[in-house]
Amino acid sequence: MARRNDHTREELVSLTLKAAKEFLDKHSYHELSLRKIATMIGYVPSTLVNVFGNYNLLLLHVVAQTLDELAYEAQLVVSQCQEPQKALHQLAICYHDFAQKNPYRWQLIFEHNMNGETLPEWQAERIDNMTSMLEELLHIIAPHRTHSDVIRTSRVLWAGVHGITLLSVDDKFFAKEPIDGKALIDDLLTQYLSNW
Repeated sequence: MARRNDHTREELVSLTLKAAKEFLDKHSYHELSLRKIATMIGYVPSTLVNVFGNYNLLLLHVVAQTLDELAYEAQLVVSQCQEPQKALHQLAICYHDFAQKNPYRWQLIFEHNMNGETLPEWQAERIDNMTSMLEELLHIIAPHRTHSDVIRTSRVLWAGVHGITLLSVDDKFFAKEPIDGKALIDDLLTQYLSNW
């Protein structure tokens, strides 16, 4: 077993999160535990508790890094589009594709529970950054709409895209022929925005 002073705190955080994310490349977080992560990196569980506070917060750090990666990819695709409606479509497709590439980490984002603890500010800011990207595009598309309208529409669109993505990742469309989740997302956005 490694000793506490074999790595700095920053190195231990990095090592731990890297091991957790690599595990989640192939397995659900339901198969992960504090003990399993500690064993993977050669430490005892109590060392990880000293560094992260508890297992729940360790997982929240994994969620944070996953959201950072998603935000980076989303900002990249949006910045490459000159037309706001096309950027909105690209943002939704980016969300879908990210979930397809990282199904277990994406699952963790939405199933992680703070168990009554307050969400740390650093995590709340990440969520706000993701939703504000969608809201900004909607403000550009329909500048005459009120802020409340934009917020409501952003949540409707996000819920629709999220639902399609969830069914797509889990392959739960229950149709005889394959259904393309990206085509459904395009249909949803096109139809909704044309009537908005």
